[in-house]
Amino acid sequence: MEIIKQFELSKEYLESLRLGIEEENNAFIKDSLDGANVADVAAILDELSMDESIYVLRLLENQFSADILIELDEDTLSRVLKEMEAPEIASLIECMDSDDGADILNLLPLREREEVISYFTDRQKSEQILELLRYEEDTAGGIMAKEYIRANKNWNVVQTINEIRRQAENVDKIFSIYVVDNKQQLLGRVSLKRIVLASEQTKIEDIYEDEVISVPTHMDQEEVAEIMRRYDLETVPVVNVKNKLVGRITFDDILDIIREEAEEDIQAMTGISDTVDEYDSVIRLTKARLPWLLIGIVGGLLGAGFIGFFEEGLGKVTALAFFIPLITATGGNVGIQSSSLVVQSLASKSAFDDSIVKRFLKVLAVAVINGLILATFVFAVVVLFYQSDVAFGLVVAIALFSVVLLSSFMGTITPILLDKAGINPALASGPFITTANDLLGLAVYFLVAMSLLHI
Repeated sequence: MEIIKQFELSKEYLESLRLGIEEENNAFIKDSLDGANVADVAAILDELSMDESIYVLRLLENQFSADILIELDEDTLSRVLKEMEAPEIASLIECMDSDDGADILNLLPLREREEVISYFTDRQKSEQILELLRYEEDTAGGIMAKEYIRANKNWNVVQTINEIRRQAENVDKIFSIYVVDNKQQLLGRVSLKRIVLASEQTKIEDIYEDEVISVPTHMDQEEVAEIMRRYDLETVPVVNVKNKLVGRITFDDILDIIREEAEEDIQAMTGISDTVDEYDSVIRLTKARLPWLLIGIVGGLLGAGFIGFFEEGLGKVTALAFFIPLITATGGNVGIQSSSLVVQSLASKSAFDDSIVKRFLKVLAVAVINGLILATFVFAVVVLFYQSDVAFGLVVAIALFSVVLLSSFMGTITPILLDKAGINPALASGPFITTANDLLGLAVYFLVAMSLLHI
């Protein structure tokens, strides 16, 4: 078999790799993956069978395999871990940063987790990971890494550089050197540039910056992400209740969180009750989609009940039925637009957010303008093109105007109330708002018709 010299992610390579695994051509597998990006290799493992994936991971160097594991999605990673022995998992975790190692352990059942920990040979790494396991997964303490570089304020530049060299063995990326006192309390930060430019005997306390943004261990990860986004931070130190430096959070960890939260919100807004993707099993995909579809069905049945209640009126003025889709579709669209804007604003809260009253006045103004324009347009179409009388045109126009106002109100208030209650406001969008506005729209439409047409 010809050995591929340059890695290229393609279907052809995937077939070659499968053949190499089948023939146990270890030299080809190693050589072809040499220099490949771990994200590309993770994508390949997603396409391979579990046995094939495990074969490749066991063949590669521990550090490379550990980096690949970090890139796998949670479901694939869980399946891979089930096929591995505890000593294998322990050796791979010891090649990772402490936060990634803790994430891996959190995917394991408690008994297996303890077994893996018992195989750790690096005492320092073991202590760091065990400390991280004490924190909730979605807090600053749960996502921080224990690998960071710190310097005592009393050190001079020579001492600091020597300590940086020693500590840097366990730190892949150096963004800042954090300055602490003798009690390990965070005082500030100093850049590598200042250390390099300073004279050898200069004390760190004379060159560090005391203005540093830090986060407590108990802060929610979404709040951490917002702080790092707002202040454009590459890394942020984490402190405990006594202001002692205990870890750091880097921007790559935050990017993962932002991506996960965005995916959850998008799926919630489209009526999917759990975080899934197209590669999940049929059963899991069905369970994730079914609840909101059932809510939609219930809403549709209630809507049918509304229409049945006004059956006599429809019998007298059959043209009313023609515009039911117009009313319900407009209400749903307006509600989705309003709720999407509110959810977006709630996701990026500012210290200068408008008050609820001011927000509602703005929503009302927009709804009135849009409602008047849409109602006038529909009134003209109904009277001129459908050759209906003015009274019937007024029924459709007034109902449409009212639905726009009500749907705007519902789309605005529901996410805010859910947010105040501590529930994901994205749940207010999609099927929930659409179904609610369909029922409101039908009720308003027929009530207006009864009032003006006397049916």
